[in-house]
Amino acid sequence: MEAIRTNALGAENVLNAAIARDVDRVVLLSSDKAVYPINAMGMTKALMEKLAIAKARLHADSRTIICATRYGNVMASRGSVIPLFVEQIKAGQPLTVTDPQMTRFMMSLSDSVDLVLHAYAHGRQGDILVQKAPATTVMELAQALCEIFESRSEIRIIGTRHGEKLYETLVAREEMARAQDLGRYIRIPADGRDLNYSEFFTEGGVDIDKAQDYTSHNTQRLEQAALIEMLMGLDYIQAQLGRTQARQTVAP
Repeated sequence: MEAIRTNALGAENVLNAAIARDVDRVVLLSSDKAVYPINAMGMTKALMEKLAIAKARLHADSRTIICATRYGNVMASRGSVIPLFVEQIKAGQPLTVTDPQMTRFMMSLSDSVDLVLHAYAHGRQGDILVQKAPATTVMELAQALCEIFESRSEIRIIGTRHGEKLYETLVAREEMARAQDLGRYIRIPADGRDLNYSEFFTEGGVDIDKAQDYTSHNTQRLEQAALIEMLMGLDYIQAQLGRTQARQTVAP
């Protein structure tokens, strides 16, 4: 119920208040988990997106522009695997990899902020905006961190956890059929069709047949050197390296 209260009912309250007060723009923050959701968090995020699009459609002439962003893994954020791997390295423990072929988008905190700012400045009524990002396998990520911290920790394969996806999907195939490539970003405009689907009994479309999901499996894959460079640019990694060096300096 907490997920429903926060992501669905909470979003409804914020949107209603914004429309009532003629707020210029509302940007909702969604997640890759809203695409093909497999748990309550993903389902309520997907419901939040649908709610936002419905509100945008009902209030198309309103002063309030309603749009959303959707992104995947943010490097070194709470709950991400990077802090876990670093803790395991510092403790001399094996790095626990669930599936070596599992892929994740590599997006920095500043990238995620840029996406929100882009949505705020350029989002149209009912848009969902996605930032293109490179990806890596979890095994390559573990190896890169071992190299950065000069660690010989074992990498142990423990198997996929319950509810864990093999890859992240940011744009579904059906959305890609109408999506617009903006260079650094992908714009998914609101589906403007009404509920009358009678024409599709006799006519269909070929765009969806040609489209495919945009995922961490088919996006740009980072080379090891580029991955290490990206990791070294994180404040979190620099802070952890500084603490490691400080301990080595005072060690007897």
